Formats: sequence, C-alpha cells, structure tokens
Amino acid sequence: MYTHVMVGSNDIARSKAFYDALFGALGGEPGMQMGDRLLYRHNGAAFMVTRPIDGEAATFANGGTIGLGAADPAQLDAAHAAGVAHGGTAIEAPVGERQTPMGAAYLGYLRDPDGNKLCLGCRLPKA
Repeated sequence: MYTHVMVGSNDIARSKAFYDALFGALGGEPGMQMGDRLLYRHNGAAFMVTRPIDGEAATFANGGTIGLGAADPAQLDAAHAAGVAHGGTAIEAPVGERQTPMGAAYLGYLRDPDGNKLCLGCRLPKA
C-alpha cells in the first residue's frame, strides 16, 4: 500500500544509533547512510530517516504513529529495550498484552530521539 515511511531527524548519527539497535533487535540490518539520509530495508518494506529538505528543524507529527511488526513478544521486548537503551523514550502504558478491535495483541510504544512515535506490535494467538 505504501512505498516507504520517512521521518525527520535533527541528528542523523543519533538516529542511526537508535534505529540500528531497534531494527537489529527486529532482525533487520544496519541502515545505509546516504548523505543526510538513512535507509533501512527489511521484509520488503523501506524506512527512511532524513534531515528536512527545507532546512527547517525536524518535528514529529501530532497524532501520527508508525507501527513496526515483531515476530513475537520476546522480540518486541528486545526491540523496545534496545530503543530505550539508544535514546528512545518509553511512552503510554507499559509494554504488554492489550485487547484491540482486531483481537489480542502485544504492544509497546516509544518515541525515537526526535520525538517520532513508534508502536511495536505483534498479534497473539486466539485463546
């Protein structure tokens, strides 16, 4: 449905440390640096981080959330911990099981070092 997701950053090196750790815990490779941009590819998806082209400061979207899939709760816990250890901030309810309109899920929320909101999630088997 989409070709890629891109978020802004005011510090590409800081973002690379954060996203390399986060995506590494999800089974991804370190990002490819392309000047003032980073490119991450995994499972057919592309995620990019860039300094804003207009030269203004990067800001995060109010109400925007980027969902990232995990294979299982253990992988999600590892990715969340890696993100927090590399400059991210845990937000909202603690990581854990939630009931959603689509069934049970295991979710964890955090903000990257620039404030972009990420939701790590995996579906849980029906009981």
